[in-house]
Amino acid sequence: MSYPQGSDPKVANRTAILMLAAHILSMLGFSTYAALLPELSALWRLSNAEAGIVGGAFFIGYVGTVSYWTALTDRADGRRVYLIGSLLAVAGGAGFGLAATGLASAMLFQVLLGAGVAGTYMPGLRLLTDQASGAAQSRYVAFYTSFFGIGTALSLAFAGFLAPAMGWRAAFVLSAAGPALAGVLVLGGVRPSAHKAAAQVAFSLATLFPLGAWRRVLANRAAAGYALGYGMHCLELFGSRTWLVAFLAFSAGLHAPGLSFPWKVAVIAAVVNVAAVPASIIGNEIALRIGRRRWIMVAMAASGLSGVLLGIAAPWHWALVLAITIVYAMLVMAESATLTAGMVAAAPADLRGAAMGLYSLVGFAGGMLGPVVFGVALDAAGGVGIAQAWPVAYGAIGAGCIVASLVAWRAARAAQARTRPLK
Repeated sequence: MSYPQGSDPKVANRTAILMLAAHILSMLGFSTYAALLPELSALWRLSNAEAGIVGGAFFIGYVGTVSYWTALTDRADGRRVYLIGSLLAVAGGAGFGLAATGLASAMLFQVLLGAGVAGTYMPGLRLLTDQASGAAQSRYVAFYTSFFGIGTALSLAFAGFLAPAMGWRAAFVLSAAGPALAGVLVLGGVRPSAHKAAAQVAFSLATLFPLGAWRRVLANRAAAGYALGYGMHCLELFGSRTWLVAFLAFSAGLHAPGLSFPWKVAVIAAVVNVAAVPASIIGNEIALRIGRRRWIMVAMAASGLSGVLLGIAAPWHWALVLAITIVYAMLVMAESATLTAGMVAAAPADLRGAAMGLYSLVGFAGGMLGPVVFGVALDAAGGVGIAQAWPVAYGAIGAGCIVASLVAWRAARAAQARTRPLK
């Protein structure tokens, strides 16, 4: 492994283990709403578009603050940034359980939760990637981004088990314990990087949206391409995850009780997310061998097409639906670590925090749109009770990935033609 000058490999590995554990805990409330979407949508009489808007509100909070938190790690102790994010996530999760009563209040607490996760996800990645460089750094990124799936799975399972026994409000309130523990772990267990000083940085438009630094980042065509690809990836990823439990519930309702899924749909969704975790790690290893651009093109096209297949498969036997769901979840995650590692490698070292903030901003802007696009497409195609509406909705969130892969393929062909010697 390759480590930055002065870095101790034992400390780096210990930091990696601790950051991965904190990463999982910080997301305990991330998918609580997705797990309970059918119940809350019926309780509050939300349309599919409104249910998607509540899911997308998380990303309003994330997108609105992530560049500030991440750029702040260039000048301040990342552990303290992480702790602030953890406390905001606690407020979002507990507040939803205690005070949410409908569309507006649910959106408010989802925004708070999103701002909190924004303060942990990319600052946590910065704390981790400062420990290594080269291939080691790429692998750290792969594990960290893959563990997002474990955090999502734990959140789904936690809500799926607690809500039937204790009610949906208790599921939200208790999920707030995760980010609280994560903040304590990082503050007490990770040592600050040597180059950081605990400086006071004013919250302003210049720090929230560092346009000058972003222009320098976007001048790098590779960095700009990775950011755009991440936006399309997140639109599909979070659109599909937000609606997965609802889709599985619809599929289960098409079958007689003895022929339907043998487990609760929230638990199935959790299993699917865990099964998809190795895909990002394996995908990154494939990309190291065949090239990042080639792997990203293949994975994005495959995920977009397989989502449409999943929507079509709703009436099929539960084993086939589950198998296609797992394959689809793996394909959606297959290029995640490759995109992130590519951005980290392409970004100038002195602008890495700003670059990661921009990257996350573009990506989670896509994530904000994903649940809404899915819900609007469902409504436009007839609603959740219409089988033909589901492939339309999956196609709507996967179209960007398919188009992006085609554009990248044509650009690669054009570049080859320019460099091919004349006969």
